[in-house]
Amino acid sequence: MTAPNDLIAAVNLYLDGIHECDTEKLNTVFHSTSSLFDSDKGTVFAEPIESFVQDVGTRTSPASVGQDRDAEILLIDYLSPINATVKIRIRAHCNVFVDHLGFVKGEAGWQIVSKIWHLESVVEGVADPNAA
Repeated sequence: MTAPNDLIAAVNLYLDGIHECDTEKLNTVFHSTSSLFDSDKGTVFAEPIESFVQDVGTRTSPASVGQDRDAEILLIDYLSPINATVKIRIRAHCNVFVDHLGFVKGEAGWQIVSKIWHLESVVEGVADPNAA
């Protein structure tokens, strides 16, 4: 199945939202009840979308420091014509993440209903302005 333009547009809205730390874009592409998960520190960490978006809004965006958007779609797996999992890789400052994004197409178009993410690598020699 070829990815419809509206799904690709939703993925790009997510990628732009992360790259620009744009909470309006993120609030558009994420379903209001979605959650994010990871277990990089050995335990399952779950975060509601509202908390995640607020956090992203306080960050220095990669775009604002001149970093080009470095992201790619690795895989689109359709469960049905209105359900898909999209695997992406995105770099934000020195961090390279791999995300599995669960998309559902509803009244508001394609929206992310779940995100599982993993810190894949850290680029040496690149500062992270958001590090504490």
